[in-house]
Amino acid sequence: MRTVGMPFKGAELPLRPGIPPPLHGAGLLPSSAGPDPENLGPRPVHSKGTMIVKRSLDFLLGFYFLSHIPITLFLDLQVVLPRQLYSVKLRNLLAWYAEEFKDPLIQSTPVWFKSFVFCELLFQLPFFPAATYAFFKGNCKWIRMPAIIYSVHTLTTLIPILSTFLFGDFSKASGFKGVGPESFHERITLMAIYAPYFIVPFILLLFMLKNPYREEKRKKK
Repeated sequence: MRTVGMPFKGAELPLRPGIPPPLHGAGLLPSSAGPDPENLGPRPVHSKGTMIVKRSLDFLLGFYFLSHIPITLFLDLQVVLPRQLYSVKLRNLLAWYAEEFKDPLIQSTPVWFKSFVFCELLFQLPFFPAATYAFFKGNCKWIRMPAIIYSVHTLTTLIPILSTFLFGDFSKASGFKGVGPESFHERITLMAIYAPYFIVPFILLLFMLKNPYREEKRKKK
């Protein structure tokens, strides 16, 4: 019997008294231990194309919130703040817009619309700089919940605004004192001006519900 050196292929080592036979596949854990989570294979990673789309959407949202700051400060808030705070040029600009596009909510502002603008002053305006920073920087996980709250609130306010433009009665008989949209084309044009403030928050809501900022960065093995 061969006892010195490596055994021939197919040969078996002799058993010594008191020593159990070796397990097949020496060095492996018993099957009852389960698979090693460290060796489950490569984890999925975002493709380069997906990351480009995500960053492009980040920049779109960043520019949206950045542009919203001067619009809110210099135009929207004229509805609720004293006229003396604004220069004649800014007041004339808002008056020109209201007359040119026949915006009834600016010409004769109802109380419910003022309440929306007041919420824009208290809640949305402080959020705009934070959102601008977060989306330009990217991967700011803390922006997710505030962005969801903002998008839901904005979508909710745009529904009565757009409905007023489309179905509202702005005739003299209705008691409206300004010059509102009459033809279907004028109504659609006015809705198109407000449409970005519905479309972008809707995209933002879907983007945040997909939850890209909660995903942890994958470690490369």
